[in-house]
Amino acid sequence: MSVKGRILGLAIASMALGACASIKDHRGYLVDAALLDSVMPGVDNRTSVERTLGRPTFISQYGRQDWFYISTNTRQAAFTRPKAKEQLLVRVVFDDKGNVARLDRTGMEKVVNLSPDGDKTPTLGRQRTFLEDLFGNIGQVGAGGPGAGAPGGPNGS
Repeated sequence: MSVKGRILGLAIASMALGACASIKDHRGYLVDAALLDSVMPGVDNRTSVERTLGRPTFISQYGRQDWFYISTNTRQAAFTRPKAKEQLLVRVVFDDKGNVARLDRTGMEKVVNLSPDGDKTPTLGRQRTFLEDLFGNIGQVGAGGPGAGAPGGPNGS
């Protein structure tokens, strides 16, 4: 084999191996452990937490106004969807006066992988065919409705 053929083969092999490499990505809050550890329950309030950690990823809309900081590291192989490999969810709970009551930290145990059931959504009720849907109401729509021989208004008066 010639030198040019070897170089070409080596270039094609390196491109093929490069296509198999996974893509790493970070989504959400950039975690600084020292800053998280500096937030003290009973000492800090909403203003000091915002100055220390920044704006939360989201704030709960119902009940208590808890703040959530979410950080997710994902990996994605070629031609696939990204999958979460690491996650940190920090929940800052405030008391009625706006002071930090506690910090809850959770990880991957809160990640749920949903797998849809094929290309159909299961529903309750009858399974009808297309023709039953198309012709099933013939003769039923409009029978006995307002103005069908009843005197007066909708109450029959």
